[in-house]
Amino acid sequence: MLPLCQRSAFRTSFTKIEPATSRLNRCELAVPASNPKLFDKAAKSAADVVFMDLEDSVSPLEKDSARVNAIKALKEIDWGSKTVVVRINSCDSPYFYKDVVDIIEQGGERLDMFMIPMVGTAADVYAVDVLTSSVEKAVNRQKKLGFGLIIETALGMSNVNEIAGASKRNESLHFGVADYAASTQSRTTAIGGPNPNYGVLTDKVGDDKRDFFWGDVWHYAIARVVVAARAHGLRPVDGPFGDFNDGDGYRAQSNRAAVLGCEGKWAIHPSQIKIANEVFSPSEAEVTKARRILEAMEKAQKEGLGAVTLDGKMIDIASIKQAEHLVKTAERIAAS
Repeated sequence: MLPLCQRSAFRTSFTKIEPATSRLNRCELAVPASNPKLFDKAAKSAADVVFMDLEDSVSPLEKDSARVNAIKALKEIDWGSKTVVVRINSCDSPYFYKDVVDIIEQGGERLDMFMIPMVGTAADVYAVDVLTSSVEKAVNRQKKLGFGLIIETALGMSNVNEIAGASKRNESLHFGVADYAASTQSRTTAIGGPNPNYGVLTDKVGDDKRDFFWGDVWHYAIARVVVAARAHGLRPVDGPFGDFNDGDGYRAQSNRAAVLGCEGKWAIHPSQIKIANEVFSPSEAEVTKARRILEAMEKAQKEGLGAVTLDGKMIDIASIKQAEHLVKTAERIAAS
């Protein structure tokens, strides 16, 4: 028998995973709340998600004024159908409690989510949840706030599975590469992207020239975040790419994240929005093929078959799940 404290977390292979609230999450545009001039532009941008930042991009002297700016923007800006998020300060900071209390008490109902930085343990999420629930109840808030959690420390990565399942409010799991690099003492000062020292040499064969192949130093971290997110029905999202003048580099990082299972990526500059939307939107060819798979499998099931071939390749029940996801995503984008 499991100890009582562990029973609530006990799951079997047949546990049904309840998906988080469905939202388009291709591009998350970060906007410093200390610069309210950017709010209206962000609201009119093509980003699916906008998060007003009270944390890293705001100096300690501007924390209070930035919070006031965010509250005003929640009440006055027309955000359309976007998901609107505020990144609060970490729960070990002196600003955290006022971020939660003031924004819920004064910001009205437009806010959709809090983004919680520097999450290290499930207890961190619990602490924010308790305070959020208390203030929501006090003001009779009608819309329950969701949580986006940033994994950006070695402690957070080591506890990522427990963090992902720590609250019913959890919706998305994000990889914060810059603080993660600092936490793991990675030998880089860049925000994301490749490292010329991370790679392998081909075997030495006589005097032949040996080729050097770059690797993805962040592959393990992104893959682990994706697995934890999907295991708990959350949306995995890749974090920032610091060189906003390198569109090709941003696209490459976005493609890598998409292949691994991420639903989107942060944009720290408006120039990155279009790229993220393109990469994380299924192409017309992909959607067409997905519909053909669904049609072929529907016909196969009527004939009592579990698998068939399409274009010379086998498709089966698993193919239906992949195809359904692509079609649903395309439909959601078309309706946005």
